[in-house]
Amino acid sequence: MTTPTGSSAELQAIAAEIEACRRCELHKGRLNVVPGAGPAEADILFIGEGPGAQEDEAGLPFVGRSGQLLDELLQGIGLHRDVVFITNVIKCRPPGNRAPHVDEVRACRGYLNRQLAVIRPLLVVTLGRSAMELFVSRGRISEIHGQPRYGDGMATLPLYHPAAALYRRSLQSVVREDFDRIPELLAELRQRAST
Repeated sequence: MTTPTGSSAELQAIAAEIEACRRCELHKGRLNVVPGAGPAEADILFIGEGPGAQEDEAGLPFVGRSGQLLDELLQGIGLHRDVVFITNVIKCRPPGNRAPHVDEVRACRGYLNRQLAVIRPLLVVTLGRSAMELFVSRGRISEIHGQPRYGDGMATLPLYHPAAALYRRSLQSVVREDFDRIPELLAELRQRAST
């Protein structure tokens, strides 16, 4: 077994801190923390809302039905989850899969900021309203989904959460169309980064 170096080691150190975290009440009901998964050198970082029951059980992000759809969407654009980093706004499951409370987001925000600083992705894809609100100060997801925002050496692409497409069939084609924009946007960002 190889010892992680550099950025991978930094991500593991952050994950260890998350494992010991007691900054909010969510730690009391968790089975596992869900710090995130993927390579430290990922060009794309996906951010969801928070872990669900299956993620809490596995300690990995997006392993339930939403994760299966995310995998399918990634495959549809020629990507696989082993080349992207996937995490959530909060790292512990909220009771009943409710939306994160402001204090919970605040408690976890430092971890997410540090993950972003280590990975330095070209593209941050926010999945759902809670993740979008951390990066986009104005607008409703129904109005701005699929429209990239540029700044801080990266782009942010707000998208609907895959769960929205599972519960509202009318959104399935919208979600797929938004995902279809990712390869072209990523190519543009790589071009910019190389000049």
